[in-house]
Amino acid sequence: MPTEDKWKANMEKVAFAQRFPGLILDWNECAGKTIQAVVPLTGKPGAAVVVFVDASFIIVPPVTPEPWAIGQALIDARTHLEPAHQIAYGEYDRLVKKDKEALRSARLEKIIGAIHNNVEQIPELKDRLRALVKEWA
Repeated sequence: MPTEDKWKANMEKVAFAQRFPGLILDWNECAGKTIQAVVPLTGKPGAAVVVFVDASFIIVPPVTPEPWAIGQALIDARTHLEPAHQIAYGEYDRLVKKDKEALRSARLEKIIGAIHNNVEQIPELKDRLRALVKEWA
């Protein structure tokens, strides 16, 4: 089932992002570290990814970031983190692609389902679909 596949793919991607190498979730682990870059977190004014010279990173605020924030941090701070975490980024990219493909499949299934469920109640639907297919051909 495409919708279930999408859910599973997203959960797998999120779980991986939450254990991404170098992710710091406790301020105490930042003691003594040298900051390499502070990258604004897209979509969250006032939040940032603090990247340390050892390629570890923390998302501020909050100390315990939401899954979307970790994913966005991996995107926003990629240029600083990827050189030290190439294998992890390869796996993350694979999971992102899997999630996008599952989303596409789930959307397709929903569209086909909507057509199938409405074709009897909306007789002109078949004609409209034929016209669209002819237009695209």
